[in-house]
Amino acid sequence: MNRQAFGALGGAFALTLPWIVSYLTGTAHGFSTGVTVLVSGLSVLGASFLLAWGAETAEKDVPRAFAIAVLAVLAVAPEYAVDALYAWNAGVFAGTERGVEAGNLAVANMTGANRILIGIGWAGVALFTVFRHGSAEDPAVRSRDGFLADAVSLDRDIGLEIVFLFLATLWAFLVPLGGGIDILDMAVLVGLYVAYIAIVLKGDVEADEAHVGVPAYLQTFPKPYRAATVLGLFAYSGLMIFTAVEPFAHGLEQLGQSIGVPSFFMIQWIAPLASESPELIVVVYLVNKARSTAGFNALISSKLNQWTLLIGTLVLVYSLALGQYGALPFDQKQSGEIWLTAAQSFFAISLLINFEISVREAVVLLVLFLSQVLSEFLLIRGVLVIPISDYELLLVFTGIYLVLGTGLFVARRRALKGILTQTAGTVRNAFSTGSDRPRGAD
Repeated sequence: MNRQAFGALGGAFALTLPWIVSYLTGTAHGFSTGVTVLVSGLSVLGASFLLAWGAETAEKDVPRAFAIAVLAVLAVAPEYAVDALYAWNAGVFAGTERGVEAGNLAVANMTGANRILIGIGWAGVALFTVFRHGSAEDPAVRSRDGFLADAVSLDRDIGLEIVFLFLATLWAFLVPLGGGIDILDMAVLVGLYVAYIAIVLKGDVEADEAHVGVPAYLQTFPKPYRAATVLGLFAYSGLMIFTAVEPFAHGLEQLGQSIGVPSFFMIQWIAPLASESPELIVVVYLVNKARSTAGFNALISSKLNQWTLLIGTLVLVYSLALGQYGALPFDQKQSGEIWLTAAQSFFAISLLINFEISVREAVVLLVLFLSQVLSEFLLIRGVLVIPISDYELLLVFTGIYLVLGTGLFVARRRALKGILTQTAGTVRNAFSTGSDRPRGAD
C-alpha cells in the first residue's frame, strides 16, 4: 500500500514539475501556444489529484462538508482570478469604452462559469455516474424501470447546500434591477456563504469512511503530521492551479481565435471551461472511486461558492481599482445573462430537492444548456437568423427554465417542504448548546 501511495503521489507531483520549472525560470513565456496549453494543462491535472487526496484525508478530522467546501474554493480559485482581472480592469478604465467592455466581460465570464458548472458539470457527472463501468456496484446509482429512469441518489445532508443555493438564486434575480452589482449584493451573497460555513463548522466529524489508496495511507499519519500534510497538499495544489489555469485558459482562447471563434464567445465559454477543469477532474476522480455522493456534494458546493462569493466580491475588486465605492456596471445583454443563469440554477435545484437526479433529467439539463450556447454561437457567426435579438433569445431560455422549474417545485412541494424543515433543524442544532445531534437530523 505504501509503495502504491508513494507512486501515485510521485506521479501527480511529476505532472506539475514541467510547469513549475518553466514558471520559476521564466521559460514559460517562450513557449508556443500549444506547448503552454499542454504543460499548464498537465499541471492542472496533477494538482487536481493532489487537491482531491488532501480533501479526502481531511475528512478524518473535520466535518466532511467543510472539507468539501475547502476543496471547492481551491478548485474554483482560477475562476475567481480570471473574473477578478476583468473586474479590476473595469475599475481602472471606468468611464471609457475599455472599462465598459471589461465590466461586461466580468459578468459574461461569471455567468458562463456558473452555467457550465450545472449544464456540463451536474448533467455530465450524473450521466458518467450511471453509465460508467462498475456503476452497478455504486450504492448511489438507482436502477429504475422506464425510459432513461436510472438515477443518482444524493446524500440527504446536502440539503443545507441546496437551500443556501436556492436563497442565493432567488437574490440573483434581483441583481440586474439595481443597475449593477453593488454593495447590497455583496452583503447578501457573501453573508449567505459565511453563514453556511459557520453552520457546517458546527457539524460533527462523521464516522470514518473506508478510503483506499493515497487518502487511506495519509490518514494513518499521527494527527499533527496528517494536518500538516493536508495543508501542504492544499497549498501546493492551490498554487499550481492558480498559476497554471490562466495561461491554460488564455492558450485555449488563442487556439480558438486562430480557427475563427469570436473572442467574446471564448471569454464567456472556453476560458471558464478551462478554469472549471480542476473541479471537474476532482469530481470524476471521486465518482470513479464509487464516491458519487461526495463528487456531487463537491459540485454543489462549488456552485454555491461561485454563486455567492464570486458574484459578491466583484464589486469589491471593482471599487478597489476605481479608488472609491462603485457598483460594477454592465449592459442589458449581461442582465439577460444573469437572469438566464439564475433561471438555470432555479431549474437545477428543482431537480435535486428529492435528493436524486435521473438520466432523463440530466439529459434535459445538458440539452437545454448546449442548445442555448450553440444558438448563441450560430447567431454570432451569422449562420442562424431569427426574428429576435440576442437579449430576447436569452429571455426565451430564461422563461423555459422558469416554467420547467416552477412545474417541478409545485409537483415536488412536499419534498421542498421537507428539505426546508430539515435545513431549519440543522441550523437550530448547529447553534444550540450542548446538542450532540448529527448534522441533517430533523
